[in-house]
Amino acid sequence: MGAKLNDFLPFISEDTAKLVLTLFRIVAIFGLGYWLWDAVKKQTSTLLNWALALIFAGALGNIIDSVFYGVLFSDSYGQVAQIFHAEGYAPLFYGNVVDMLQFPLVEWTWPSWMPWVGGEEYLFFQYIFNIADTAISTGVGILIVFNKQIFSKPTVAETQ
Repeated sequence: MGAKLNDFLPFISEDTAKLVLTLFRIVAIFGLGYWLWDAVKKQTSTLLNWALALIFAGALGNIIDSVFYGVLFSDSYGQVAQIFHAEGYAPLFYGNVVDMLQFPLVEWTWPSWMPWVGGEEYLFFQYIFNIADTAISTGVGILIVFNKQIFSKPTVAETQ
């Protein structure tokens, strides 16, 4: 929803917040990669493997964007970005996540007689998201919905 780390920690600058988030993503991807490798090696639940693969792929996509895209592409605000431009839009580790999607379904103005929102514009489903975030959210959703099935301990009968 467009929140940034420095929205929650206002005493750090936006550049510092961006760098901290990128470094956290890099550390997290190693942890996720190890968990996925271990899960596949131990032949755990297929659902767990799918969930971890989706989360890993989404995290890796966001890391590639935030680490390299600022150097490789020109600014795309109001125009199509150019690859291998003479000057990128951001230094290494400070790029933006770029594969953004938005599906605004309906836009309206609230009637003026309505309390608090009267006369204001409203855009239904205004949020912008990306494919990597969708993969992460789907993987986490699988872990939540199928938690008992994925993480259940095998019974004595199942181990024999």
